[in-house]
Amino acid sequence: MGQIDGKVALITGGSSGIGLATARSFAAEGAQVYLTGRRPEVVDAAAADITSDTGGDITGVVGDVSDLASLDALYAVIAERSGRLDVLVANAGSGRPIGLTDITEEHYDTTFDDNVKGLVFTVQKALPLLPDGASVVLMSSIAGISGQPGMSVYAATKAAIRNFARSWALELAPRGIRVSALCPGPVSTPGMSNVLAELGDEGAAGITTPFGRLGDAKEIAAGAVFLASDQSSFLTGSDLIIDGGANI
Repeated sequence: MGQIDGKVALITGGSSGIGLATARSFAAEGAQVYLTGRRPEVVDAAAADITSDTGGDITGVVGDVSDLASLDALYAVIAERSGRLDVLVANAGSGRPIGLTDITEEHYDTTFDDNVKGLVFTVQKALPLLPDGASVVLMSSIAGISGQPGMSVYAATKAAIRNFARSWALELAPRGIRVSALCPGPVSTPGMSNVLAELGDEGAAGITTPFGRLGDAKEIAAGAVFLASDQSSFLTGSDLIIDGGANI
C-alpha cells in the first residue's frame, strides 16, 4: 500500500521538472494521476514514461492553466474518467530573471497569468470535484519569502501563492480540505538551468545552499507526497519549506 493509494491526483505542469517528479512519485505511491503541460509531445512522453516505470494509471492532458476554457476541458476529462479529485497540486508556472529597469508589460502579464491567474482558477474550477478531506498543494518558492535580485516579479507571484494557501485554508476548512504551500529552494530542473544561464557565472554563484548543491526534484516531490497523504492530516495553511537551508 502506497501513501496515497487509491487517491485521484492532478499535477499541473506535470510534464517536466518538479511536476514530473511529483507525478512519478504519486504514481509510485498508488495514486491515479493526471498531469498537464502545454506541449503535446512532452505530455505524451511523460505519461508514457511514468506508466512504463511504475505501471500506474497515468493520463496526460494538454492544456494551459492561464486559459480558462482549457481548464474547463481538463476538469471535464477528470469528471468523466474519475468523478472526483482527491489531490490537486497546482504546480504550473513560469519565471525568468529580469531586473527592475528591464521589466516589461509583457513579462509582468505573462508571469502573473501563469503563476497567479492560472493557479487561482485551477483551484476554483477544481472545487466541484474535490471531496471533503481533499488536499490542495500550491507550488510556491522560497523566492516568495526572501528577496532575490532580478527575480522581483516572479518572487511577487510566489508570495501571493503563500497568502492564497492561508486564505483558502480558512475558507475550505469547514469541508476538511487542507491547503498548503510547498516552497522549494534552488532545484536542479530544466527551468533552473535556463535561469542560471541567464544569470551568468556571477549571478549563478549566489544560488547555493549550505549543502553546496542544488536540490533534486525527487526531494521536493517527497514533500508533495507528504502533503497529499493522510500523514499531514493536521496541517493546513502552512509553508512546507524544502530548500536545503538556502533561506537560513
